[in-house]
Formats: sequence, C-alpha cells, structure tokens
Amino acid sequence: MKNLPVLSINQFEQQESLTNFYSNDLSAHLKQNAKIVHKPHSHDFYLCVCFTAGEGLHEIDFNSYNITRGSVFFLRPGQTHRWHFTRPAKGFIFFHSAAFFHFQFTNINLNQFPFYFSLENPPMLQLNDFQLNSIVSHFSDINTEYQGKLAYKKEKIASLINLAYIDLSRYYTANVSKKDVVSSSYLSILKALELEIEMHFKTEKTVQFYAYALNITAKHLNRVTRATINKTASEFILDRVILEAKRLIVHSNNSLSLIAESLGYFDYAHFSKLFKSKVGITAIAFKRKHTD
Repeated sequence: MKNLPVLSINQFEQQESLTNFYSNDLSAHLKQNAKIVHKPHSHDFYLCVCFTAGEGLHEIDFNSYNITRGSVFFLRPGQTHRWHFTRPAKGFIFFHSAAFFHFQFTNINLNQFPFYFSLENPPMLQLNDFQLNSIVSHFSDINTEYQGKLAYKKEKIASLINLAYIDLSRYYTANVSKKDVVSSSYLSILKALELEIEMHFKTEKTVQFYAYALNITAKHLNRVTRATINKTASEFILDRVILEAKRLIVHSNNSLSLIAESLGYFDYAHFSKLFKSKVGITAIAFKRKHTD
C-alpha cells in the first residue's frame, strides 16, 4: 500500500530549545525541505502560512485555492495538501502542536478560531495590503523570537501566535453580517457533531446515531446543521465519508472495493453510485485525475 506521507514537526530543522513548534522564512523553508513539501502530504500539527509574494495553486483536500500576495492558509492536523508554484513564493510559515498552544492557554481552545473550528470553514483568507502589513508583522515577530535565544521563549511565541490568530479571526469574520451569526449553543452542537463523526463515520452514517450520541433529537440536529452550515445532518456525515474516500482513492494502492469496505460499504455498486452522485465523476476517473 502506498501511504500518504504524514509529516511531523521533528522532521523539520528546529531550535534545540524548543519542541512542538517551528517557524521559518517561507522561501527558505521551501528550499530546505524541497524533498518532502512539494509532494502531496499531510501533517500531525497545525500550520499557518502567509504569502507576501508568489503565485500558484494550493490544493487542500482536493480543493484548489489561488496563491497570490496576501494569501493566508490554515491547516488542521490530518488535512492533505500540496503546492503548485508558478512564481517564487515569499512570506512566513509556522506550525505547532495543539499541546504547545494549549499548555500556555488553558482557557483558549484552537477550535475557537473560525479557520480551525470546522472543516466546513474555508482554510484560506485573502488579505488586502493594509491587512497584510499588519499580519506580516506578527509572523515576522514569531520568526524572530523563534530564531533567538532569549528567556521565556515558549511563552512569548505562544502569545504572539494567539495575537496573530485573533487578528486573523477578525479579518476572517469581517464580512459576516449580524443576521448570519448563529447562537453559541448551535455552534457547540455542530462542533460536538463533527467530533462524533470523526470517531464513527466509517461505521455509523445515520442521523439518529449522532443525535442519540449528542442527546438531542434528529429533528433538532438537522435544524442545527441547516442553521450553521446550510446542510442536512446526513449531508454533513456523507461529506466526511466522501473526503476520506477521496484520500484513500488517490493515496493508497488498495482496490476500490477494499476502500469501499473500509468505509463501511460492502456493496461496491452502491458505493460507486454514491461517490459519483457526490463528486460528479466515478471513483476510477477521480483517481486518474489526481494521480501524477
């Protein structure tokens, strides 16, 4: 089986005094790690990258996003991605484990930031020049602190990350009107649902199962998903199944029937029909499209 590389922070050059965190000038990072970062891969950490120059495409979980000056991308652990540059990239990049951040901020969860809240939220933000100048200063400060050897290094880096995430969250949500803001209780239910789906989607695909796990009715669960992401609960569950199917179809050598079985579909014809109805092409056509 051909496995998708899962990169860990310790695979990148780090400061000896700091673990679970990495920062670098983007062009230097891409050059130093060219053998591993230009092929499709995933991470076991959170990643944030800001472009001050460059052009190309950033493919994240099979969705393509334009790379231009002012592009900022956010990746959660487990997401797959790859770069396609048409002009040299410049900027800054940093990544960290959940533990690195939460050790310093016990009362703040990374899930509170909108770009990490849900896979339904776009993993990118496009900044104008004014916004970019503000955000770049955060990235530069983070990188300077990382390269230095001053006391309280971890504490300051974590604080700088938090400030960067706060300002990025403000820009990220700037275009959300008050009428589109949903209740915090609905958002809590949505997050709990996403966590339950992540644990059980390979074996459980009914709305009733997840409603029972969350101690609410299926009707209310559908009401929550409609209000928050404009999807039925069934659509939300199936989207996670299809995403995993895409990852396995492209990044493993298992047969399509074995992939279907691993996702709980023992009738391949049913899985094939379902995949085509959601993606628009057959599973084998999808594999050919995304295999170099």
